[in-house]
Amino acid sequence: MTAPSGENSVDCKNSLSHLAPLEAVLFDVDGTLCDSDPLHCHCFRVMLQEIGFNNGVPITEEFFSENYAGKHNNDIAALIFPDDLDRGLKFTEDKEVMFRRLASEQLKAVPGLYRLTKWIEDHGLKRAAVTNAPRANAELMISSLGLTNFFDALIIGSECEHAKPHPEPYLKALEVLKVSKEHTFIFEDSVSGIRAGVAAGMPVVGLTTGNPAHLLIEANPTVIIKDYEDPKLWAALEGLDKKGASATSAA
Repeated sequence: MTAPSGENSVDCKNSLSHLAPLEAVLFDVDGTLCDSDPLHCHCFRVMLQEIGFNNGVPITEEFFSENYAGKHNNDIAALIFPDDLDRGLKFTEDKEVMFRRLASEQLKAVPGLYRLTKWIEDHGLKRAAVTNAPRANAELMISSLGLTNFFDALIIGSECEHAKPHPEPYLKALEVLKVSKEHTFIFEDSVSGIRAGVAAGMPVVGLTTGNPAHLLIEANPTVIIKDYEDPKLWAALEGLDKKGASATSAA
C-alpha cells in the first residue's frame, strides 16, 4: 500500500501485518539510526564554499536533501566535478574525514531507537544495517550508538556491485541473514534508500529525520513516520504481534 498524497494517508497497521511471522528488520544508517544528516550537510556546506561552488553561496538544507542525501559518494563526486572524477572522489574522501571527526563527538540516536531495538531483540528477529556510507563511517556510527553487537550483518553499498538506489544491497542482506523478503521490512530516510528497498520487493518505513515527507513519498514508501516514537509505527508492530499470535493459535 502506497501513500498517494501525505504522510498520514497510509494505515501502517494494515500495511505491515501481512509480514507475520516477521523474520528480520533492515536499517539504513545515516539519518535512520542517528541524526547524521545535519553533520553531512555542514561538511558539504563548508567544503563547497572553500572551492567556490555556487559562486561561494552556501548550499541550503533543501539542496543537500535533494542532491546528496542518501547517495553514494561516487555519484556525488560526479555531480560536483563532472569533468574530473578523481578530484571529486578526493573531495568526498576529505569530506568523510571531516564528518567522522564531528560524528565522534556529536552523534545522537533517532528518538525511540532503543525502544525499537529492544522490541526487535525481544522478538528474536534478525537484523542488518544496509548503507551507502563508507565502512569507516558506518562502523563509527554504529559503535557510537552502542549497536555493534545488535546487528547480525553490515552491508556496504560500495562493497556490492551496485549501491542504492539499486536493490542489490538489500537483496544481499536477505541472503546473508537467510530470510525472505515476504517476512522482512526496512527503515529508511532517503529517496535513494526507499527506492532500493521497494525495488528489492520489501515494505519500507520512511523516516522524516533527514528529508521532508513530500520528497520521500515520491519513492513509494509503505508508510512515513516522524521517528521511532511515532504511534503509527507502534500500531504497526502491535498489528504484527496480533497477526503472528493468530497464526500460531490457528496452527
